[in-house]
Amino acid sequence: MSVEPLEQAIESTRGILGNIDRTDLDRSTPCASWKVSDLVNHIVGGQFFFATAIRDGQPSGEQKDYSTGDFLADFNEGSAATLAAFNEDGAMERIVHLPFGDMPGAVFLNVASTDTFVHGWDLARATGQPTDLEPELAASLLATVGPLLPESARGEDGKSAFAPEQPAPDGASNADRLAAFLGRTV
Repeated sequence: MSVEPLEQAIESTRGILGNIDRTDLDRSTPCASWKVSDLVNHIVGGQFFFATAIRDGQPSGEQKDYSTGDFLADFNEGSAATLAAFNEDGAMERIVHLPFGDMPGAVFLNVASTDTFVHGWDLARATGQPTDLEPELAASLLATVGPLLPESARGEDGKSAFAPEQPAPDGASNADRLAAFLGRTV
């Protein structure tokens, strides 16, 4: 299995992160309980989490504030570690032990790709950047996550992993449709 979807998600989100100004950090985001600074911390920290988890490690749970430093450099470092970890022999077949359950590495690759991509969308939306991101990747992620996301994972923002699915307007881009499926107002 190829790590190409994760590579594409990383590249897309890297471009958005690169356009974030320090004055954006206090802005609200589509994730009602998070500001841009919280989202930056989640996205950057997520890369390190993915790398540790796929290598059969236990992520520390440490919450570093990446938004106060060079978060783009930190994202690049974490992304390189994540891609290296997913490219290791046996990574796709390995069972990954996560706080929300166990899954094969190949499934976790989809989780990491979707998380990286949709939170990039959140940042783009929060900072006024275009949200019509990587149409083929967005369609592929929606097709992959759609059948796997149980309704039980949806609920109130801050209390559940995902908000209830929202309607996407007619003519919405694939990235906007994915974001709406994952509970964002588009």
